Amino acid sequence: MRLINATSGNVRQAAALLAFLLLLSLTATAVPRSPGAGITNIILRAMPGHDAAALIESAGGSVDLDLDIINGASGVVPTGAIDDLATNPDVHSVVRDASLALAGKNDNVIPEYTTMYDVAEIMGIDQVWKDGITGQGVGVALIDSGVAVVNGLTKSGKVINGVDLSFESQDPGRRFIDTYGHGTHMAGIIAARDDNNAAPGHLHNANRYNGIAPDANIINVKVASYNGATDVSQVIAGIDWVVDHKDNHNIRVLNLSFGTDGVQDYLIDPLTYAVEVAWHNGIVVVVAAGNGGNNKFLTNPAYDPFVIAVGSVDTNVVSNSNDDVVSDFSQCGNALRGVDVVAPGRSILSLRAPGSYSDVQNQSAVVDQRFFKGSGTSQATAVVSGLAALMIQRDPSLTPDQVKWMIEETAAPVAGSDACQGDGRASAAAVTTKLTKLGTPYVQMFPKATGLGSLEASRGSVHLELDGVALEGEIDIFGNAWEGVTWSTTPWSGVTWSGVTWSGVTWSGVTWSGVTWSGVTWSGVTWSGTGWATLAG
Repeated sequence: MRLINATSGNVRQAAALLAFLLLLSLTATAVPRSPGAGITNIILRAMPGHDAAALIESAGGSVDLDLDIINGASGVVPTGAIDDLATNPDVHSVVRDASLALAGKNDNVIPEYTTMYDVAEIMGIDQVWKDGITGQGVGVALIDSGVAVVNGLTKSGKVINGVDLSFESQDPGRRFIDTYGHGTHMAGIIAARDDNNAAPGHLHNANRYNGIAPDANIINVKVASYNGATDVSQVIAGIDWVVDHKDNHNIRVLNLSFGTDGVQDYLIDPLTYAVEVAWHNGIVVVVAAGNGGNNKFLTNPAYDPFVIAVGSVDTNVVSNSNDDVVSDFSQCGNALRGVDVVAPGRSILSLRAPGSYSDVQNQSAVVDQRFFKGSGTSQATAVVSGLAALMIQRDPSLTPDQVKWMIEETAAPVAGSDACQGDGRASAAAVTTKLTKLGTPYVQMFPKATGLGSLEASRGSVHLELDGVALEGEIDIFGNAWEGVTWSTTPWSGVTWSGVTWSGVTWSGVTWSGVTWSGVTWSGVTWSGTGWATLAG
């Protein structure tokens, strides 16, 4: 399974169709040097077919580390060369790598990584834990790349396997398991709790690891395979399953740490319609803003106005939010739709999925063998999902609109542009503040999406490819025609979707029978090739 860029026709083999936002987690694996005057640390991603290291060197710079998973590299360049690189058609993106220093008053150095206990202290969540608010009984659906069986996620009932809609669902050894590394990292941030951990404690004790809501349950909905490959139609089917099974597992929060670069109006986009169905069914949907830089519009479905769009903030590991700055990779949106809040997202230490694609490709991100450091709005989104679970445990009657409103109203402003931080950095005040203190809660009155638009436009520029054929146009992964009117007006049952059973088990007999996918059958043999086995480790 490969990914191609529809605009260039070149093959993309790294990351994911939905740009699972581990892309910029690699800023944590490279340790930027202290540059001299007129020299700046950068992370550069090259367009497919171009070499990032060569581009840095051609600009008069030098390379510190190759970041092959994003077709990128880190290094230093003359400060004056950054603008030229940013406009170079061979460059996908270039950002200043500020992973070691904050642009703040005290000029302190950001640590090599930020532990989850640090995050809890920064946001005041450690005090909430002392009051017994730990997310107990709240289900958080994680539509991602699966979850690895590692300490912190193995306690009975901690991870509930929902449905596997990924391309690995036919392999019993990989069904529900995270072969990419992203889903495990998110699960660890949201709700991990070590099996032998009697109470939330400091991560520096390797046997006392906790996520933000350490007693919440993770509902594992796997849609992405070892390299993050998935399609919008798989994600929509995953949301369908979550909505239908919300009462079975008390699913009150849905974490979506991904996004496409599609820019179709949210009122007709199929993916935004899907997240709104979840929202209006009582599920708080938390979505990553994207990692393309401060000047970028929000990803799809983060730009839907109903959901909670989360950006990333670099924190100085102190309680004063004035020391924080919005991460340079965090997409800000525009005047019509910006992020709602920000949360810690730089070099966050969470659980490692040993042998996963990201783990194998980025061994320098491994800490104490069981942890993995990563940066991105993915990580920030997981933090806010955990916060929402804490809020709902304290007051199960809260609606998604009320949860969003309370998170925004209690956020702490940080330095920088209002458009990039939304209402500021999310905090535990959202848990401890009662609605009566804030006044009449806001009810969102935005026009509701219809889902009548284009599935192809929802995908954006990156597409799945199998045996040289791209999945594109108005068809889903089964090759079935996508009919917006039929799909959006049919009640979601969770049992059938587009006429096909989504059970994960029954996929082996399904043939992709569309015009461009004819003759391709899903079978166990397909998934046993050496290309998959070598990465599984």
